[in-house]
Amino acid sequence: MDQIIDISQEGRHLSRERGFLKVEAEGVLLGRVPLDQIAAVIVHTHGVTWSNSLLVELADRGAPVILCAANHQPRAVLCSLDGHHAQNARMRAQWDAPAPLIKQAWKQIVIAKIRMQAAALATIGQPPARLEQIARGVQSGDSGNAEAQAARVYWPMMMGKDFRRDADLPDINALLNYGYTVLRAATARAVAAAGLHPTIGLFHSNRANAFALADDLMEPFRPLVDLTARAIAARDGADVTSDAKRRMAELIALDLPLTGETSPVSVALSRLATSLAQSFETRRLALALPESPAPLVLAGLGR
Repeated sequence: MDQIIDISQEGRHLSRERGFLKVEAEGVLLGRVPLDQIAAVIVHTHGVTWSNSLLVELADRGAPVILCAANHQPRAVLCSLDGHHAQNARMRAQWDAPAPLIKQAWKQIVIAKIRMQAAALATIGQPPARLEQIARGVQSGDSGNAEAQAARVYWPMMMGKDFRRDADLPDINALLNYGYTVLRAATARAVAAAGLHPTIGLFHSNRANAFALADDLMEPFRPLVDLTARAIAARDGADVTSDAKRRMAELIALDLPLTGETSPVSVALSRLATSLAQSFETRRLALALPESPAPLVLAGLGR
């Protein structure tokens, strides 16, 4: 099973040993994880060192290393430059993709995100009808800004009327930051493995964002983080504890409906990235987007 490795204490040294990631402190072995099981490594603290051979091994397996600030926002991502045998052709197709295809892709992603938000609200007993209505009206390229309309409805119902989503704020915002970092890492891995360039986004285009495409493709999965953060805060408080990190990391193994079957989030992300790459090559859009699950499927996240 894919694992997210979180390094949040100072003085750790990470290295490679016979197919394992090894964690040590002052020469004492703290633990080992098989490299083939690692989806990403997230580092939150100063004073961490690592061997170059470890970073190369992680890159060979497509597992990104995410370097975070104190608020759990990613500041740098180390990721493979050679993720797919047809990478050159796919990146050319990505760069040359026609604007109508890109706009339709973004429309479908926004619809999937809003429907997932509606499913998340239904899970906690909130009425989803308004979001379902907004989802039906999304235009090409989301020119009507339905995503923002949905957010204005969604956040007060999910987190309370006084909540404001701000990555620089503490408390539950820090929990959300961490959960989104986990999701971003898993999506970045899927993007690289599909042979796409992570900087060339569909909608996100901040010149300082090296992983704009990952931020695009993770959008439909964000409500999974929101539900989990809400439940953690209600039960244990909003601190980003070891248990909170564990619960967020487990999201990539959650089974979701996808094209007539169920697949873990990590697999769903891989299929979505691959379907986008194939759409760029064929110039025919056929995205493998997650379906909105029934509230029962998400019930475990909400408590």
